[in-house]
Amino acid sequence: GGLQRAKTTKKPMRHMMSSLKEICSGLPLDPLPSNRGRDPDVPHAPIRTPNLTAEEKRLALRNALRYFPPSHHATLAPEFAQELWQYGHIYMYRFCPTLHMRAYPIDQYPCRTRQAASIMLMIMNNLDPAVAQFPQELVTYGGNGQVFSNWAQFHLVMHYLSEMTEEQTLVMYSGHPMGLFPSLPSSPRAIITNGMVIPNYSSKNQYEKMFALGVSMYGQMTAGSYCYIGPQGIVHGTMLTVLNAGRRYLGSDDLRGRVLVTSGLGGMSGAQAKAAVIAGCIGVIAEVDEAPLRKRHEQGWLMEVTSSMDQCIKRIREAKSSKTPLSLGFHGNIVDLWERLLLEYERTGELLVDLGSDQTSLHNPYNGGYYPVRLSFHQANQLMTTDPNRFRTMVQESLRRQIKAINKLSDAGMFFWDYGNAFLLEAQRAGAEVEKVGGGATEFRYPSYVQHIMGDIFSLGFGPFRWVCTSGDPQDLSITDNIAATVLEEISASVNNQIRQQYNDNIRWIREAGKHKMVVGSQARILYSDQKGRVCIALAINQAIADGRVSAPVVISRDHHDVSGTDSPFRETSNVYDGSAFCADMAVQNFVGDAFRGATWVALHNGGGVGWGEVMNGGFGLLLDGSEEAAKRASLMLNWDVSNGVARRCWSGNSNAYETIQRTMEGNRQLRVTMPFPVQDERVLDRALQG
Repeated sequence: GGLQRAKTTKKPMRHMMSSLKEICSGLPLDPLPSNRGRDPDVPHAPIRTPNLTAEEKRLALRNALRYFPPSHHATLAPEFAQELWQYGHIYMYRFCPTLHMRAYPIDQYPCRTRQAASIMLMIMNNLDPAVAQFPQELVTYGGNGQVFSNWAQFHLVMHYLSEMTEEQTLVMYSGHPMGLFPSLPSSPRAIITNGMVIPNYSSKNQYEKMFALGVSMYGQMTAGSYCYIGPQGIVHGTMLTVLNAGRRYLGSDDLRGRVLVTSGLGGMSGAQAKAAVIAGCIGVIAEVDEAPLRKRHEQGWLMEVTSSMDQCIKRIREAKSSKTPLSLGFHGNIVDLWERLLLEYERTGELLVDLGSDQTSLHNPYNGGYYPVRLSFHQANQLMTTDPNRFRTMVQESLRRQIKAINKLSDAGMFFWDYGNAFLLEAQRAGAEVEKVGGGATEFRYPSYVQHIMGDIFSLGFGPFRWVCTSGDPQDLSITDNIAATVLEEISASVNNQIRQQYNDNIRWIREAGKHKMVVGSQARILYSDQKGRVCIALAINQAIADGRVSAPVVISRDHHDVSGTDSPFRETSNVYDGSAFCADMAVQNFVGDAFRGATWVALHNGGGVGWGEVMNGGFGLLLDGSEEAAKRASLMLNWDVSNGVARRCWSGNSNAYETIQRTMEGNRQLRVTMPFPVQDERVLDRALQG
């Protein structure tokens, strides 16, 4: 909308430019903006219970006030103390900007370098109310995935970026801008770390305290690296998961008339409804919170909504018999739905569900990530803060009930997988029956979707490549979609059958992407591709910018949930069986390697996706501006960004990765990877161990 208005009249454009200039002028102190408090018209993060001592509260307040000159302390101290007491964190609502937060076209940012402007654009996209889950608390998705810890940090970061030259790097410590430091033009313009805590102190309880003190932050995966693009980023991976689950568990590509039951329609989980329909099946998604349910319905991502269990069961039967793709949102608790599906099976012998999973935010089970079955949404939110111990007990009881129903339906022939949200991990901690007899430390009764589905795809080098058109012009997105499809079609002509199937899935996706109206916020796209595909697409887009076919630079990035970006023993690396699943060298090496190979910014986080202390993950952003330098950076960095993880997976014994890295070495003589020799005769081990 802003683009259209800008074309017809210059006044709004000038107003926008001056507002962006204001946002970039540092902390507004003279005068202080009025304190409007929380906006009742947007959703808000659950109240946190950090259990600070009196001395820690004093420290939290002291830490927040250090952003401001002492002349303002008497005014700000009482309201910050009130926020800490009322919400469990100092967000500094007074400094939440009045400017509509969104990804403005890159040329409108007052900057000395376009690299800095691209970072500003991505930050504002992550805080756009259409994209962000709790915009005023600076939470993008996942219940607690922060962009910053407070609004003072936002103002300082925008100011630093507007002043930055190409010989400076912005250093970010868990939301806090440490400042601009001299560097090289080839260096990243921003280095971001989130939640880097000494391993022995990386517990959830300690995190709550550190976040309340304003000294550490949970950046999830792509919130704290400014690269979230709305649920579209997850739709594609979810569609691939559902398609490949059909192939693996049901023996078919054709999912018409097949039913997937799952839960969650908030941030990432919001993608499930759309993905199910694109894959051709019937997706039934339970959600306790009416706000995201309504949001997905209004976006057209969810076709129908009902709060009636009888209506829900009736629609499943109808869609099954007519084999019509459907996304049905059930406004209620997932436990009730699983128990009703079990009851229907016991009554009639009819199994109404073929595939099952769960995408509630169980990395954050006791602070709004999962709602227990015997309470309403409102009651649960109250109990969470008034009696956290009772709430914890009810969550665990609920998980045990959920698993009990799933186990019985699974025995009847339904296929269930863990969606990497710590569902089985937390169910196990709650005492539910999910153990795998003879399984390793990362194995449960049901596989993680990485173990059975996405892990093999990662080992082939495929992962969630993304790009954002910084013009904000849908026409640019359409052109880049077409470039990507053409590139993949050319490459797929000369690959083996296993890889061709992945290429075909992704060509189908990108050819249809525009039709599915998935853009929320910035003009962005996601596309799973392997190393060769990513490099070729990036170079082709860069060339199109140079030729003027694409009107402005393009930011390339990826989800951290990828081949190399993440060490996560219960998700991304859950199919690593050489004992290194709990090692995090890969994510750290990825972050460092991307930094000196040309990324515009890099990020390293503790805790994305599966929870604080459970995972390390790294991401990047790279600006394509049509220059030869950008092409060189993209080629060097993207090749490393994929090969790093394929090499690690190869060394751990994955045969897909072994073949992939071997082919990659044949194509690039400068790449030399240490290859493992397998033990071919197990009796050698037996004899040796018998002494």
